[in-house]
Amino acid sequence: MKNTNEKPLYGGQAVVEGVMMRGKNAYSVAVRDPEDRIVVHTEPLNPVIYDSFISRTPFLRGMTMLWDALGIGMKALMFSAEVAVPEDEVEGDATSEDESPESFQVIEEVVVQEATSDQSETVERDASDIFAQPMMIGAVLLSLCFSVGIFIALPAAIAEVIIEGNEAHLLSNILEGVVKLTLLIGYIWAIGFIPDIGRVFSYHGAEHKTINAYEAGAELTPESVQTFPLEHPRCGTGFLLTVVLISILIFTLIPLPDPLPNTSLDNIGIRVLSRILLIPVIAGIAYEFLRFTAKHQDNGFIKAITYPNMALQRLTTREPDLSMIEVAITSFQRVLDADVAAREAEPVAAD
Repeated sequence: MKNTNEKPLYGGQAVVEGVMMRGKNAYSVAVRDPEDRIVVHTEPLNPVIYDSFISRTPFLRGMTMLWDALGIGMKALMFSAEVAVPEDEVEGDATSEDESPESFQVIEEVVVQEATSDQSETVERDASDIFAQPMMIGAVLLSLCFSVGIFIALPAAIAEVIIEGNEAHLLSNILEGVVKLTLLIGYIWAIGFIPDIGRVFSYHGAEHKTINAYEAGAELTPESVQTFPLEHPRCGTGFLLTVVLISILIFTLIPLPDPLPNTSLDNIGIRVLSRILLIPVIAGIAYEFLRFTAKHQDNGFIKAITYPNMALQRLTTREPDLSMIEVAITSFQRVLDADVAAREAEPVAAD
């Protein structure tokens, strides 16, 4: 029987002019459009992925975090780009369902948040056509190829060329890890100079502050949320750093096999292939590490060993303004509402 009393671990991702939040039962993307409205898409989570044996099993459930980044994350980015780009918004500037493009049909009336005039208009939109299957598959494959090539194949090749085979195995794996870490940090640091990416980093900060405020039991208003930290112990940036460090340990414990006879795989090929095949294992261990350390941040030792994770987040988060936090709260409130609705719909157990 599922433990329905377990508190959901909320997470999210910054997108173009917005934030994606994921709860236990749904995810939501909120994006500020050129007309200063908050456009929202909310969708139930796939129970095959998020309510399955894998999602509830330690060391296997880390795969859902990879899907968050590659599946839901890519969907959210595509939706946000469609909403935030002014040219597309001009083409879709319609007041009725018949006048709007098929991928942007308004599925509810415009909801104007009550009370003060400084609150933004919120529009619910269907995004199913934006997430067309061939486009999604192509985008995910392209992202995977880029990530594998830059952050797996290149470091493995550099380490193998400098230190061949199993000679100085520990040193070789440390070198590979250092190259990975240098590429990762260098890439994040470099893209931070792009103004549009800088705004994404600010929305990343808004996402963290909102979740921090919720977990602290604070009121979810922009002014209240603004006071909370930029860093969060379950951040994906920290997950990437943890993956690199754990990969050094795992690959040091597992020596490279000799190249198979009658194959074209050389030492570099074997090294790269082994790294790709062990991604689920390393991701599972890294995810459990993040879950455990996030629950024990009041422990001095745990806080010390996770300091690098928290420090690295300074590269991917920036202070958001109140309008960005409003977008993050809007997205987060949708997943909270979905979780409340799901709990209320559950049958009451007989005494």
